[in-house]
Amino acid sequence: MAKRRIENEIPDARVYGVVADLATEEGYMQMTQQLPEVDILVNNLGIFEPVPFFESKDEDWLKLFSINVLTGVRTTRFYMPKMLEKNWGRVIFISSESAIQIPTEMIHYGMSKTAQLSIANGLAQLTKGTGVTVNSVLPGPTYSDGVERFIGELAQQRNSTTKEVEQQYFTETRPLSLLQRFISPEEVAATVLYVSSELAAATNGAAIRVDGGILKGIH
Repeated sequence: MAKRRIENEIPDARVYGVVADLATEEGYMQMTQQLPEVDILVNNLGIFEPVPFFESKDEDWLKLFSINVLTGVRTTRFYMPKMLEKNWGRVIFISSESAIQIPTEMIHYGMSKTAQLSIANGLAQLTKGTGVTVNSVLPGPTYSDGVERFIGELAQQRNSTTKEVEQQYFTETRPLSLLQRFISPEEVAATVLYVSSELAAATNGAAIRVDGGILKGIH
């Protein structure tokens, strides 16, 4: 689907896609065999699910850690050495504002996103004196395809508009947002594009916020 969208929007684009479940050993092997080298690695695979802490099971925590954290560990462990050999590369972890402002309704999700910050910062230390960088990007509430479906279903259930549901969400659930609306995927992508570019050579080991002003504090 993503490949088709890119080709439709940019007819001259050369797009190569690999369909694989990176949460499995088989999927990881399939991808690395078909794509043995990359210049820019964006670790964006992740899931979330609200689970009350006192009702959560070990399996809930292990699933979030395995998908949100270990998939990025595996791909970076495979691709980053080749970047260091070439003396250029970009590794980016798509974390979340939930890494810093842990959501009480899904603490295990916040844990997995905080872990990504630690991994990215530690990996950045291994790039000393090279043209490789490792950073994290922290989006706030983003209007992804999944969120769009969720908001649409809520609007139907409440017999209201999606705009009204969005306004209620930011009034009641995310009142600290300065943006007071969902961030668009394109707005997050713009930051990822910058961090991926030559212009960001001096940005390394950083956690870059695209959170709409939800996070408070000077850092």
